[in-house]
Amino acid sequence: MPEEKPAKKSRRRLLMALAVAALAAVGALGFVLHEEARSQGTVTVKTTELTDLGKQGEALFNATCLECHGENGSGTMQGPPLVHIIYEPRHHSDKAFYMAVTFGVRQHHWTYGDMPPQPHISPDDATKIIRFIRELQVANGIS
Repeated sequence: MPEEKPAKKSRRRLLMALAVAALAAVGALGFVLHEEARSQGTVTVKTTELTDLGKQGEALFNATCLECHGENGSGTMQGPPLVHIIYEPRHHSDKAFYMAVTFGVRQHHWTYGDMPPQPHISPDDATKIIRFIRELQVANGIS
């Protein structure tokens, strides 16, 4: 394989350094947001008028998720807030929520520990719960 020219090598190193710096900045922002939420245990969530599906999801959420994830997904000291920028659809798709319910989640953004699978929540009920969370996210500027 031919040797790269010094200018091309320097450009590649600069791009790699910028990529690492960008990832570090995103990680730092996530850490700051995490620590703010974690130290308080909750975040403030504005409520909204819900669709019929969102209302059904709210009832299911309150029966199955509220204990750990708090009222309106605002978080507790046992589980993270779901109405949070970390759970915006581009970062955690609906599929990620379905997988979390089905298989559980290993701790990765927060320090709450692993979330166990929730086999008592059917895929249909998960759809309603996700709709509830997404409607609250939109009401709170997360979309």
